[in-house]
Amino acid sequence: MSNHPTVPAQDGRAVVGRTPGGTLVEGELPSSSSPQALIEAEDDWQAVAHWLAEYAGSAQTQRAYRREAERLLLWLEERRLSLTQMTRGHLDEFEAFLADPRPREQWVGPVRPRQDPRWRPFRGPLSPASRRQSLVILQGMMAWLVEAGWLSRNPFRLMRDKRRRLNNGQRRVERYLERPLWDWLWAWLNEPLEPGADRRARFLWTRRRLVFGFAYLLAPRINEMSQARMEDLVRREGRWWWQVVGKGGKFAEIPVPPDMIELVREARTLYGEPADPAGAPAPLLRRLDGKTALGDNQLYRLIRTTFSQAAGCLEEQGGDPQAVARLRQATPHWLRHTALTHQAQAGVELRYLAQSARHSRLETTSRYLHTEDEEWHRQQSLHGLGQAEGATWGKGMGENKE
Repeated sequence: MSNHPTVPAQDGRAVVGRTPGGTLVEGELPSSSSPQALIEAEDDWQAVAHWLAEYAGSAQTQRAYRREAERLLLWLEERRLSLTQMTRGHLDEFEAFLADPRPREQWVGPVRPRQDPRWRPFRGPLSPASRRQSLVILQGMMAWLVEAGWLSRNPFRLMRDKRRRLNNGQRRVERYLERPLWDWLWAWLNEPLEPGADRRARFLWTRRRLVFGFAYLLAPRINEMSQARMEDLVRREGRWWWQVVGKGGKFAEIPVPPDMIELVREARTLYGEPADPAGAPAPLLRRLDGKTALGDNQLYRLIRTTFSQAAGCLEEQGGDPQAVARLRQATPHWLRHTALTHQAQAGVELRYLAQSARHSRLETTSRYLHTEDEEWHRQQSLHGLGQAEGATWGKGMGENKE
């Protein structure tokens, strides 16, 4: 996996890797000169680059789609196949591969830069939900390539159990921190520094509280956090709003609670700037120089490291082993799930919750509603087996009387 230069998208950005040696199967790939082709490409990698270029306006989506497309193309290349040669049976083989990519030394490894010779396409086997998501993305890719005239058929259409496989399933969100665990985590994040702590320690302490407070109070996606700027916080009629361009390039304004403004003011004071953020052109989350924006990868590592440190501390305190395990398992996106779940539990109406989450469908937002589950569970608990001791069967009870 070490010699995979990138192929530029139509906007000039590198979007997907390929192996040296040109096309996957020489002489068997569709030609860009084909009267059916609406894109100019010499091989599958270039055709897929055209598809990815459609998502140039959403860097996070483009990265996610690139990852899944690259896995498929590399898997096909191992078998000396092209996209046009894929059959229904190959889909089952690929799905099984996603669940257990082997040989591991070839496919699995830790996060590394794409140009690093040790880079691998997988961090580990994909969960059932991740496999479904991969197939959803690739189904869309294949459909687009059919429309573009690059492919003549889409094997996904032959999947009889496609609904089960490709349905994201509107199940309740489970990857979040329950309220008592969040309360413990926030208290831990707010433990005061040692007396005499230097500026660097105070900067890291303040920034970490701002990161977790921002994530919990406004439920942003991680790329929205790294791209957030001070001037995105605007005040109208005494109320603060966060202006954000999120997934799919959609603009939204989210109410900002007082606790968030207080965290921002603390950070600005540490930066040596006026406390009021209104109209101040600068990144919200910054590196140690106090000026440069914190990148997606740095932010991801910061949050994961914090969860790991918190888990270790809770374990040392003799905390609930399940809570320790949850913290070790948590990812940055769990904070978004936690925020929306706790807002729902606090009584925020579904319509407002959907706007805060920036969901296009209320069905998606309803996955965060656990209130009915709790009430159902409470009422179901009224139905028990009764007393196991001391009960007597009265004489004559249960006997048929004539």
